[in-house]
Amino acid sequence: MEPFRNPDEGAIRKLLESVRRIAVVGLSPKPHRDSNRIAVYLLAHGYEVIPVYPRGETILGQKVYPRVQDIPGPVDLVNVFRRSESLPGVFDDALAAGAGAVWTQLGCIDEEGARRAQAAGLTVVMNRCVMVDHSRLLGRG
Repeated sequence: MEPFRNPDEGAIRKLLESVRRIAVVGLSPKPHRDSNRIAVYLLAHGYEVIPVYPRGETILGQKVYPRVQDIPGPVDLVNVFRRSESLPGVFDDALAAGAGAVWTQLGCIDEEGARRAQAAGLTVVMNRCVMVDHSRLLGRG
C-alpha cells in the first residue's frame, strides 16, 4: 500500500481559502497551549472556530461540543490536536458529521484513518500546522 501523501501546496491553499467553519478537536481552554493559540489565530483571520472538547461550556467565547457530529450545521474542516492513538475515533467522528476535510497538527498521524477519510471523499492534511501553512500560503501573517 502506498504511503499517505498530503495534498500539494495549491490544493492546501485552495482548502484554506474555501473553508469557513473549523471544528477544533482538542481545543484547550489554556492560553499557553498550541491549540488555543492557533484557534485565536484562526479567529483573527475570519474563520468560525467551534471547540470540540470533553468539558466546559465555552472556550474563546465559543460554545463547546463534545463531538464534531454534535455541532449543528455543516463543518468545513476538522482541525485535530489529539494524540495519534486518538485519531481513528476522530476520523470516525468527522466522517459521521459529514465534514469536508480533516487537518491533523504536527505529530498527529494515522495513515489508515487518513486513507479511509480520503476514500470517503474528505480532503486530508496530516502532520502539518494549519497556522504555519495559512501564514505562508496566504501571506496574511
